[in-house]
Amino acid sequence: MQNDWDMRAEDDDDDDEQPRIDSGSSSGDASVQDILNSLFTLQSGGGPQANRGASRTVSFSGVTIQDLRRLLGSVGAVGGGHSARMFAVDDDEDEMEEDDENQDDEDEYYNSFRSTAHHKWFKEVAEPQEAGVELLNSGDFGRVANKSGSQRQNTNIAKFLLNRTRRCQPTTYKEDYTHNLVPNSNGTAVAAYDANIYTGQFSADSSFYYTCSQDFRLHIFDTTAPPLKGRTGLHRPTSDASLQTNMKVMKTIQGHPGRWTITDANLSPDNERMIYSSITPTVYMTSTRDSSPVQIPIPFADPPSRASNVWGYGESFGIWSCRFSADGNEVVAGGSGKIFVYDLLANRRTVKISAHNDDVNSCCWADTSSGNVLVSASDDTFIKVWDRRSLGASPKPSGVLIGHTEGITYVSAKGDGRYIISNGKDQAMRLWDLRKMRSSQEFEAVETRSYGVDNFDYRYPHYPRPKVLAHPLDCSVMTYRGHSVLRTLIRCHFSPMETTGAQYLYSGSADGKIHIWSLDGRVVQILDRANTLPMVHDPSEPESRATRGHRSNVCVRDVSWHSQEPVIMSAGWESGRGGSIVARHEWKGLLKMPGALEDWVEKDKQESAELAGRRRSARLRSRAQYVPGAFADGDDDDEDD
Repeated sequence: MQNDWDMRAEDDDDDDEQPRIDSGSSSGDASVQDILNSLFTLQSGGGPQANRGASRTVSFSGVTIQDLRRLLGSVGAVGGGHSARMFAVDDDEDEMEEDDENQDDEDEYYNSFRSTAHHKWFKEVAEPQEAGVELLNSGDFGRVANKSGSQRQNTNIAKFLLNRTRRCQPTTYKEDYTHNLVPNSNGTAVAAYDANIYTGQFSADSSFYYTCSQDFRLHIFDTTAPPLKGRTGLHRPTSDASLQTNMKVMKTIQGHPGRWTITDANLSPDNERMIYSSITPTVYMTSTRDSSPVQIPIPFADPPSRASNVWGYGESFGIWSCRFSADGNEVVAGGSGKIFVYDLLANRRTVKISAHNDDVNSCCWADTSSGNVLVSASDDTFIKVWDRRSLGASPKPSGVLIGHTEGITYVSAKGDGRYIISNGKDQAMRLWDLRKMRSSQEFEAVETRSYGVDNFDYRYPHYPRPKVLAHPLDCSVMTYRGHSVLRTLIRCHFSPMETTGAQYLYSGSADGKIHIWSLDGRVVQILDRANTLPMVHDPSEPESRATRGHRSNVCVRDVSWHSQEPVIMSAGWESGRGGSIVARHEWKGLLKMPGALEDWVEKDKQESAELAGRRRSARLRSRAQYVPGAFADGDDDDEDD
């Protein structure tokens, strides 16, 4: 389109006006001319004959297609005449078409999150990375022996356990026969919500599974109870019409209404208490066992002053993340650029730090022993590590983890005070060693420099080409890619220490998939929620050969790995209509498809090996007859005869 258009409406021998658009070339399309003519005729205040005999020029300098669409859209509200009739349509029909178009646009928008276009910016990792292999062999991530090439092969678990009773063996560890059991099924729905789920996690011992959602409800499920079966294969608790599930609901908690949603929830180590945040200065704590509705407020704002009492205002900010300490006596929380610690026994706030220049999306304790080291992750792209023992002498962090180029959505600690992982809006998950963090002096030299993409908004389904793949002062140990950290604050975690040695990392994704990486950088499993089976199926039954699910535009916000079993629970948002589905993903053997060709090949190998063993035993028995003092198998039979 040209920058300047001159439109002249001239007298003509014809009854109808035929405006001419001069744009330095031939005239435009006739329908466009009619529309423009009608538009300016109406805007002049008259009907179709208002400008007869007149000649005028209108400048279109700087007018865009979007401007014209907006102007043309308003014509129907101006006057009457034939141009008004030109835009008139049946109201009901128009509304139906508009609804259909909106629905199509919505589906297209949320399906676009499944696009992997931005993955082309990053090189796929096909071979183990040296830094990751060193981690696997360091002894910090479980037993080293079972990580060798020969031991990492898939083993027959039943045979392994059976042989333990037949011969003397050295002490075995659970990790020895569970380290390779990675959930490999696309899952089966076990709960359906009317609202979006923001947290979905197992308790430390995995006896509970709990969720918090946008309708300010929290649910606690008993994962030790067998699935509930109804006429439709599901169960709807009578106290909560917003939930359908086949899991046993231990308790439903109606949270205090906050701002927008409950952003985070966490169970105490003894599973007796739960805390949750909702973008207000107060975190609430409630009991998980009894039916008491009592909820205890944990205020992180400064005590109200005389001025705030007089004028009715006080400190206002939002808490986004909260965590119990390992002993359950303290709570760390992070929000609007600050992190806090609250002592539950003393009933007072003990730490307040102005930590970041942007929202603190996530915080945690670095270890499960001392409780002195705090970790905060922010939209300012930095992760800061704080030692409470030195805060009195200096308000600066003990160190800063630099590497992400966009805001950080989540941070999770391994619990040993050494390693943590983080998800970033730069579409990367990074592994950090706290011994290799940057000093405050190094951080201050680059604090104000931005290496992210200008005007990038993670809530939309497109990540443009990044300026750089990592911050120039990147101190992360490993980087993992392949997932989509878009639409919401996607979470990531270490796999369980007891069963896997924490040698796997896993994360949700806006493309509806759960990604599981080995520490060496390779993706070992991708579970696709688009192929999740509906709730009428049994999560433990053999996976269907044609795994065609009922959802194609799921956003997996949170995932949790069972501490004792190869099971993952994923909480996925269902497009833009609201609502969430919780799915259970199990390990279903080396070959998920029953009756497949590979099954017969494996069976044939096992039978051949067993037959060869029998023949070898027979040869040994026959040779034993010629050993002095040996008894032949047939001696007893001869005597009986």
